[in-house]
This record gives sequence, structure tokens and C-alpha cells, in this order.
Amino acid sequence: MTVSAATRTFCLVLASLGSLGCASWTAQFDSEKLAAERERYGATADQRIADLSKEAGQARKADGGTQVAFTRKLTAALLDEHDPRVRAVIIEVAADFDTPAAVAICRGGLEDPDPAVRITACEAWRKRGGPEAASLLAARFNADDDIDVRLTALREIGDLGDEAAVPTLARALEDPDPAVQYRAVAALKEISGRDLGNDVNAWRAWAADPEAEGTEWTIAEGFRQLF
Repeated sequence: MTVSAATRTFCLVLASLGSLGCASWTAQFDSEKLAAERERYGATADQRIADLSKEAGQARKADGGTQVAFTRKLTAALLDEHDPRVRAVIIEVAADFDTPAAVAICRGGLEDPDPAVRITACEAWRKRGGPEAASLLAARFNADDDIDVRLTALREIGDLGDEAAVPTLARALEDPDPAVQYRAVAALKEISGRDLGNDVNAWRAWAADPEAEGTEWTIAEGFRQLF
């Protein structure tokens, strides 16, 4: 007995519809299972991160009062959070808001026990900027014992372009770690608008007396060299 082409096609269509229905049912079952597990055990780290991202997107479009309430909620979440990945996301989110709670979160992040979170906090302060950003980053560089955090703090100081950070960078040139010296040189190039090469001694001389003969430097000169 032979099967016609039309019959074979009809059978394939039925099989395809059946598999699609099965896939839809499986997806629904998985979704319901995840919801039940969340209800019973609480949200996973990935779920909490997804919730934060969604709520942050809504808060960014909201009025000032809603943003104040949202960042206060972030503060409570940060204090209760045990997963460093989620704490880092909370700090990233807080960097986008100009509220007292958001500022407190970013400050507190610099003292987090996890180096990856402190790195995120350093990046948050470069993003926030403002008069206290460079001093907070300088303090973190001076206090931290993790090399990656220290290097991040120096990089963000350079990106801020605040000349008040020059004394901190000058001390960093004396660090025994070549990576720290190199990062300090890169930051000084950003802040000064000058390029004395990668000679640490040349930068030490400049940082010791930026206004010495032959090494005059002003913010205006820095801007001129950018254009």
C-alpha cells in the first residue's frame, strides 16, 4: 500500500502542530513551576536582578517622589542582600538617581566586603561625578588592599579629570607595583592633557611642581590639546 504525497504532507502538518502544542504546554509548565518555587523559596539572584532592572526602568521615567521611594527601597534591598552580584546591580542602578538614598548606596558600596562590588562602586562614582567623586575614589585607592579595586579607582579618577586628584596620583607613582604606576601615569595624562610618555620619573617631576619652568599647566591648556 502506497501513501500519497498529500497524505504525507497532512501527517507532517499534524506532527508539527502537535510538537508546537507540546512546546507551548512545556513552557507554561516551566513558568508555573518557577513561580511556585519562587513563592516557596524566594526569588533567585537572577530573578532579583531581573526585577531590579524592570523597576529601575519604570522609576527612571517617574517623578521625583517616586524616585525617592524607589531608591529608599533599594537601600533596604542592599542591606538584606547576600549575593554580591545583586548588590553590584543595586549600586549600578543607584548611580542613575540623584537622591540622598542613591548617594548613600554608592558611598556604602565602596566599603562592601566583596572586591567586585567595590569595583562597581568605583565605576558608579565616575558615572555620578560631582565634587566628592574624586576624593572618594582617592580614599578607596589609598585604603583598599585589592589590586583590581585600586587600579579601577585610579582609572576612574583619570576619567573624572579632576585636578584635585593630582596629589593622590603623585603618591601612586611611588607605589612599588608597576601596574599602579602605569595606571597613575594614564590618569595624569587624562587630567593634565599632557603626554610626557610613560616615563614615571618625568611624571614625578611634573606632579611635584606642575607650574615649574618648562612644565606650566593649566586646565585651559588641557582643553586646547583636546581639540
